[in-house]
Amino acid sequence: MTGVQTCALPIFVLIRPQKKKQDEARKMVEELKEGDTVVTLSGIHGTVKKLKEDTIMLQIADNVRIKINRSSIGTKKV
Repeated sequence: MTGVQTCALPIFVLIRPQKKKQDEARKMVEELKEGDTVVTLSGIHGTVKKLKEDTIMLQIADNVRIKINRSSIGTKKV
């Protein structure tokens, strides 16, 4: 193996999958709509009630809503 191949291998093995995962997460957050059920990175489950450019109003219980940053959404429940 040449030096270039030795340096390129970690890029494809480590960096590419991480970038792909980040792109998928960004796409998921961009595609959120009102009524979607989500889990935040801190583990709070809720339903999206309002969407703004950088924030989301999340209903976590009856008459309980919290305003969070879009970047704090971990997963979307199906």
